[in-house]
Amino acid sequence: MRLRTIIAMVLVLCGFAAAAKAAPTVLHINQPLCHIVTPGGRATPPPADQFRCHGEPAGYQSGSLWLRADLSKAQPITDGLALLTHQTRFSRMVVAFDYADGTRRIAEVRQGAFGSHWRIGGQIAFEAPARDSPLTAMTIGFDRLASHSLLRMRLMTTPTAATQSSIIAAIVGGALTLLLLGALYNLALAHAVRRQFIAWHGAWAASVLIWGLLWSQLALLAVPQVAGALASQICTFLSTLAIGCATASAITSLERGLLPRGVRIGVLALGGSIALIGIPTAMIRSAAIDMIAPLLGLLILADLVAVAACIIWAWRQGSSEARDFALAWAPPMATLALTQLVDIDDQLFGGGSQVAVLIASALQTAWLSVAITRRLARLRAERDNARAAQRELDELARRDSLTGLLNRRGFIAAANDALAEAAAEGSAFGLLLIDVDHFKSINDRFGHDVGDAVLKRIAERLRQWEGDICTAGRLGGEEFILAMRGLGSRSLAEFADCVRTGISGHSYRDILPEGAGVTVSIGTADSRGGDNFHRLYKIADEALYEAKRTGRDRVVSGNVDAAKTITAMASRRA
Repeated sequence: MRLRTIIAMVLVLCGFAAAAKAAPTVLHINQPLCHIVTPGGRATPPPADQFRCHGEPAGYQSGSLWLRADLSKAQPITDGLALLTHQTRFSRMVVAFDYADGTRRIAEVRQGAFGSHWRIGGQIAFEAPARDSPLTAMTIGFDRLASHSLLRMRLMTTPTAATQSSIIAAIVGGALTLLLLGALYNLALAHAVRRQFIAWHGAWAASVLIWGLLWSQLALLAVPQVAGALASQICTFLSTLAIGCATASAITSLERGLLPRGVRIGVLALGGSIALIGIPTAMIRSAAIDMIAPLLGLLILADLVAVAACIIWAWRQGSSEARDFALAWAPPMATLALTQLVDIDDQLFGGGSQVAVLIASALQTAWLSVAITRRLARLRAERDNARAAQRELDELARRDSLTGLLNRRGFIAAANDALAEAAAEGSAFGLLLIDVDHFKSINDRFGHDVGDAVLKRIAERLRQWEGDICTAGRLGGEEFILAMRGLGSRSLAEFADCVRTGISGHSYRDILPEGAGVTVSIGTADSRGGDNFHRLYKIADEALYEAKRTGRDRVVSGNVDAAKTITAMASRRA
């Protein structure tokens, strides 16, 4: 499924490229253009006879570079012409359209002031005014241009230019929306789960998002002053920063130990160096950019190869994160490598490599966000299952295996909590210590299986009283216990006697022979605060001993104040 998705994405990009290539382009920068370099600030183009049509222009970074195209032999176009130029590093751009009748129309833009000439997709549009006289020449001038090799210009019919601008605006808008959602989601997710690689991925998405806003010129809607060289310089830095963040995200997603420490540090250093080189590269406005650009391209390719090798290595080691990253990063890495190896700047409706990277980045962000969410959801489900299993084990450890009541440890913990609540509320708290009379004789006469059945039957009876204010437990052997909140001494004694009669009055015919019965002795202790569980238990135990000593099958209440046992209620089963 994922392989088919990658193929589909590649086909989409290829389809865009094919559609854009089919557009009727009359002129692009690779065709021969005559040129001349003049001092900066000239308002109108030099005369046509001063242009040289051979060699390469030089020394224009501190002056003005003028390019002239002879259109007198071009096929006449009745729909109007539009010149589309990618924004790059220049201070001013002048375009002059010359007509056969000697008329000249001039338009210009300056850094920070593109007016109505900017278009989404990083392009500046100049439309030749429609006239009856044919267009014979076009002259383009740049003040303080960083490099003529960075120029990307296309001359096409006005309707075609409008159609391509609409298409690229829709593509860029959709891609930036995905990047915005991905950046916000990943940064919030990184804060929630404290995962370093998610934070780096969020930073990468944010870098590409800001880069896309500046490159596409959508940012001019809010900050028109960044138009031109400033936006281009910031985009250079952001693109290298994004590569550094992407490298950090990919490497930190892999578990430590999957890669040798030296390799891990080396790849991270390579990504960081690209981000650092982006700072001086962004500031350059001279011919040095033509020397740094190839070096930066080689470093980017080396970084892509190194990251891909690390991911593949970790994948082969069984890392699921590496698998997700390999599948998610394949499209943008392949696209970025393609832009370094193949010139596609005239493709994709004039958006070229930037649109290709933007589309691949948006799809990658959406894909990886889904993959991370699914993985975290699985981890959370596994964690919840483990916690549930642990809770079940903890509960089993607190329960008596025979009767299902709380065992000694579980009951003491529950009783201490109940005692604290009673103290906070200022209500009474009592203990009922229950012992089965002559239980040893039951085991001796009828066997331990019958004895166990009797204990389980008593537990069933005690469980009927369990609730918000009553907790039941088995301390061991034939001894049971109840904790009760909210009952004073007299009420507690009456309740204890109800428990005694409830147990002794129950039928055991299905367990014991005819005429055999079961009775219990109960000792109680109650308090309204200031006593701990162990003190109350000791008093109830002494009361139970008194009940057994005085004949069994009765309830004896312990007096907390005197710390002695007194007979509050004693009755024999008739």
